[in-house]
Amino acid sequence: MPDMTSPDAQVAPDELVDTVLAASRALVAVAARSLAAAGDEVTLPQYRALVVLAAQGPQGTAELAAALAVNPSTATRMCDRLVRKGLIRRHRQPGDRRSVRIALTAPGRDLVAEVSRRRRAELARLLKALPPEEHEPVIAAFRAFAAAAGELPQPGAALGWAGP
Repeated sequence: MPDMTSPDAQVAPDELVDTVLAASRALVAVAARSLAAAGDEVTLPQYRALVVLAAQGPQGTAELAAALAVNPSTATRMCDRLVRKGLIRRHRQPGDRRSVRIALTAPGRDLVAEVSRRRRAELARLLKALPPEEHEPVIAAFRAFAAAAGELPQPGAALGWAGP
């Protein structure tokens, strides 16, 4: 096995992808467990919409659809469900009856905060199992991965999943 600490070390592309897929499955499982523990029967895509609204504030359906990388009709149906659950509300813009903005309700904000709290707690518990000397390499790897994906970490951000 090659010495991966040397600067010239190369990892097979399949090994890199397989490793990231395994980490991704673990992170999705943490997100799903955190969401399930909060109740409210909200799907992961619906939760993503709530997080976008929490992070970016009220917006139109087209803006939300773009942030989630879904079709506007998909975002509209998702919002219909979230309105019925009392987690978001729609309101018309003064002076323009055609312009509808979507915003979180207090229960929607509470749900995002609770899921984020649970998610952070579980991640902290899992990361505690890493030896301290592995903390910096993990931070560097995840920063590089997030940057490659266009997701720049925000120090202190506790919302969970703000990206598309």
